[in-house]
Amino acid sequence: MTMTAAATTPWPAPLATGPLDATVHVPGSKSASNRALVLAALADGPSVVRGLLDARDTRLMIDGLRAIGIDIETTSPDDVGNVDALVRPHFLAGPARIDCGLAGTVMRFLPPVAALAHGEIAFDGDVAARARPMATTIESLRDLGVRVDDGDTGRLPFVVHGVGEVRGGEVFLDASRSSQFVSGLLLAAARFEAGATIHHVGPPVPSMPHIDLTIAMLADHGVAVRREGTTWHVDPHQIAAIERDIEPDLSNAAPFLAAALVAGGTVTVAGWPRATPQPGDAVRGLLTAMGADVEVTAAGLRVTGSGTVTGIDVDLSAVGELTPTIAALAALAEGPSRLRGIAHLRGHETDRLAALAAEINGIGGDVVETEDGLVITPQPLRGGLMRAHGDHRMATAAAIIGLRVPGVEIDDVDTTSKTLPGFAGRWHALLGRPRA
Repeated sequence: MTMTAAATTPWPAPLATGPLDATVHVPGSKSASNRALVLAALADGPSVVRGLLDARDTRLMIDGLRAIGIDIETTSPDDVGNVDALVRPHFLAGPARIDCGLAGTVMRFLPPVAALAHGEIAFDGDVAARARPMATTIESLRDLGVRVDDGDTGRLPFVVHGVGEVRGGEVFLDASRSSQFVSGLLLAAARFEAGATIHHVGPPVPSMPHIDLTIAMLADHGVAVRREGTTWHVDPHQIAAIERDIEPDLSNAAPFLAAALVAGGTVTVAGWPRATPQPGDAVRGLLTAMGADVEVTAAGLRVTGSGTVTGIDVDLSAVGELTPTIAALAALAEGPSRLRGIAHLRGHETDRLAALAAEINGIGGDVVETEDGLVITPQPLRGGLMRAHGDHRMATAAAIIGLRVPGVEIDDVDTTSKTLPGFAGRWHALLGRPRA
């Protein structure tokens, strides 16, 4: 088991002293990168993944796949923070130990892969990872004929006892706490003896666009997913080896684009796709609703703001990962905001709803938790320490607030390395200052 080291010195969030004029390059999508690695590992031959994010979550995925026998060669990181990877599938075998860190994609995507291996595969992660819900993955694998020992906790640590194959078939699950439970099964289902039919039974599934991303990437490998409502079916099928380019991470781009609303001026994120399955593309409409001028150009996505932020009433159930960015903007807005449909964020890297309320209120804000979200009434904010709670998106939300509020400090800005290495330097560069 590993833990991220806490920063010993708080990071002073830089204050914007004038309108911005910046072009930002963000590295590859974490969601697409880790899906691409799993599919390449299960493919019928070597695959090449270009523009793969080089960050903690993707390194954990690579290390986990290597631990069970996959050969993965990577190049040195480029200036943006990406690597290219050559993935050669091999016989999957244990015994092995997989460190999930705090990565939901590792702890929920790799157990179905491990079930295809021969031997015992042990899963564990950071201390905070042991609080994240895993019962749905564990029970689903058991329903598909896989032995999993978890000490009846429904959480990490647990052991998957692989016998080289998975029976597959029909499974009923409740994915209302994370769409990753469905995606994890879908990614491996074509390798199951009978494929899989996955029925969601329960409250609405959050972050459905992430399942759509999984389905689109499976299609690239020649695997079709049939969907009827909240039932998904995959027949047994070879997963074709392919070459793939990873798009920039549109969710990680959101804080940089939000900066244009807070400070005024223009921020362009280079390489923004005109059409994409990434859920983060929804940031365009959200920023428009909050007062920005948003345009996709040949250079990328250009966002222009005046320094005035408009409050918003919005259902973020499909794009919960954008909540910390929108909450930070809402705390600086001219009027109140209500963020709905995000109860599932209580089971992310931290309880994001409680954390956002605590940290914004701690510097003078007025944030009230509701059953499924937050009500944010702007108040004059003051400087002070904002805790990241070991959550990369909490750290970037605090940095957004620090653009407007003097004296904001972040206790652990390095937690952003989970999905966005070098964030502090990129943030200083956004303001036209030397990289910190």
